[in-house]
Amino acid sequence: MKTRTLGTDLEVAEIGLGCMTMTGGYGADPDWAAMIALLHGAVDQGVTLFDTAETYGPHRNEELLGEALAPVRDQVTIATKFANAIDPDTHRPLGRLLRPDEVRAAAEGSLRRLRTDHIDLYYQHRVNPEHPIEEFAGAVHELITDGKVLRYGMSEAAETTIRRAHAVQPVTAIQSEYSLWWRRPETGVLSTCDELGIGFVPYSPLGKGFLTGTIDASVTFGDNDLRASIPRFEGDALTSNVALVDGVREIAAGLGSTPGQVALAWLLARKPWIVPIPGTTKPHRLAENLRAAAVDLSDADVDRLTALSDSVEIVGGRYPDFLEAQTNL
Repeated sequence: MKTRTLGTDLEVAEIGLGCMTMTGGYGADPDWAAMIALLHGAVDQGVTLFDTAETYGPHRNEELLGEALAPVRDQVTIATKFANAIDPDTHRPLGRLLRPDEVRAAAEGSLRRLRTDHIDLYYQHRVNPEHPIEEFAGAVHELITDGKVLRYGMSEAAETTIRRAHAVQPVTAIQSEYSLWWRRPETGVLSTCDELGIGFVPYSPLGKGFLTGTIDASVTFGDNDLRASIPRFEGDALTSNVALVDGVREIAAGLGSTPGQVALAWLLARKPWIVPIPGTTKPHRLAENLRAAAVDLSDADVDRLTALSDSVEIVGGRYPDFLEAQTNL
């Protein structure tokens, strides 16, 4: 794969790997050894950016990456995130967000689990409105000064918040949901990134599996699958939303590609500093996703996909209301 640069100096392969579901989330508890093998396979296929978070598991996801990537630590970029207060002994969320004075301890916990002496990219997973963003940026700045963190990132932050944080500690990347069926970053965040020289890392670039074309109105999700609580995946909403993926499937067929590959290629075509991080637990899906880098969309193809996205009225929220309230702050 070719490389792209996030911020001023973080060069990574143009498609990364989101690792959240490797320790659960989509209705299964993946086999640990199989996920280690999948991560090793990703390295072998050229992936350099691996994305995790303290809250995934919690803690188990970082432990997985720590074990898998320790032998190749100097070949990869590890991004992790802080936000939720988590009991270090029980590994259970405490039901609140971290304060600025707790960021250092969170980072040190992540370092131990990741088996490394530095975090390449440390995201603030969600904005805590009870404390000024400048205090969080300052806390990460101190970690950067100490060499424990190399770069600062933010997730699901609004453009005004990004500007305030960037003035204290330059931000390397913003990670927020972005895809053909969720385009809110286009209303301010992407232009802010362009202006300030910040990279953008779309999570859920395949719409939590929806844009792969493998989910239709007949699908039901188990109680332990996070999509069971997402309004966009509920019966009537899903029936309506399938129109989008049907259109993507038609365009993909004309290009000799899969719907998922075309959805990823559309993101790559948007800006040269966008690096999507599709997640998977299946080796064949990993290979399919990475081949999206070779899909050459013409300007007309990009315009057609954008127009399709514009034309389909998506029904239902991307999160339950209480979770959506934690974004775009």
